[in-house]
Amino acid sequence: MINLESGSDIVADYNRIVIKVGTSTLTYGNGKLNLSGIERLSMVLSDIANQNKDVVLVTSGAIGVGMSRLGFEERPSNIGLKQALAAVGQGLLMQTYEKMFAEYGRIVAQILITREDIFLEDRSTNAINTFNALFKHNVIPIVNENDTIATDEIKIGDNDVLSAYVAKLIKADLLILLSDIDGLYDKNPALEGAKLIKRVYSIDDSITGIAEDTSSILGTGGMRTKINAARIAMENGIPMAIVNGNRPDNIYDIISGREAGTLFLTDGRCFLRKG
Repeated sequence: MINLESGSDIVADYNRIVIKVGTSTLTYGNGKLNLSGIERLSMVLSDIANQNKDVVLVTSGAIGVGMSRLGFEERPSNIGLKQALAAVGQGLLMQTYEKMFAEYGRIVAQILITREDIFLEDRSTNAINTFNALFKHNVIPIVNENDTIATDEIKIGDNDVLSAYVAKLIKADLLILLSDIDGLYDKNPALEGAKLIKRVYSIDDSITGIAEDTSSILGTGGMRTKINAARIAMENGIPMAIVNGNRPDNIYDIISGREAGTLFLTDGRCFLRKG
């Protein structure tokens, strides 16, 4: 069920928030890092963490950054080569994040996750303990799938879906996906007359039918993977939002109860306030 308009609102309090940022937000079309965008994002997340909230950043971009550094113009299909590019790019990404967050007095930690860390009980328990220890010491975890060792058979496959599983794992109150468009539209947003869907209360055929997969050269996702993430989040009682990552202040709007992007609401609960 969808809604193109606003409705009556109930404010919820979010203390543990997962934010996912994609390759298209982190990099320019040539694969170079969007340093000003990363700095703005680092400032916003640091500011939110300063409000005594637990913040997790799920980041894409390792392969895309590796491609740029090694001079690749197209994403390779060979798994070994993709893993090598991820190994190069992940180090560069973390170096950038560490520098940016340090400007705002925040320490970050890298967590590389595989499917087994989510679905095997012993491994997931260890992962939860790691997250909790980092939160206790006011560290912001930065999460990516461990692309350097994961094969197609054991990969989660996309960081939209990974972020939903991370939100489930740590019992987050809210999941925010940063996209390169304003949210979910009722048809391809490149087409004339496309309207932003402001609220989604359930994932049905009307939603999956309009979630066209629009993969980019550097990234792997599209709106379809975001809908898959929304389904996982909603099944676990976690509200989710898709907002434009080129305007990180959208994150403030969501956690403050102001309208932004597309909101996926669980159990009929709204989490916005007017004004």
